[in-house]
Amino acid sequence: MTLLVDFDGTLHTGTYPGIGAPAPHAIEMMQKLKADGHRIIIWTCREQEDQEAMVEWLAEHKIPYDQINEHDPEMLKNFHYESRKVYADIYIDDRNLGGLPSWREIYDIVSGKVKPYWIYKILK
Repeated sequence: MTLLVDFDGTLHTGTYPGIGAPAPHAIEMMQKLKADGHRIIIWTCREQEDQEAMVEWLAEHKIPYDQINEHDPEMLKNFHYESRKVYADIYIDDRNLGGLPSWREIYDIVSGKVKPYWIYKILK
């Protein structure tokens, strides 16, 4: 699966333009997601020096990713053009409707171990 992961507010606890501490369990779960074979695209509004600082932070914390703000080349084969919206099977973002689950919950949802928590709210 292709996962698109927001940086600010999702992978770290700081406030833009700063970069805070890693979000609880983000490093471990990102490493597990990559080890499970998922393609990871980091999605960010950061540019130039801010993006360079982000790349250094990701490397320092050993957070794996395949690309930044770019389409998965394999997915482009399914489309006739390259849209500005980067395609993914799952988008992980702190601005998600319903809020950001914990990184352990994110891993369980992506792995299919549990349904997203908001499904249970709808079913009640």
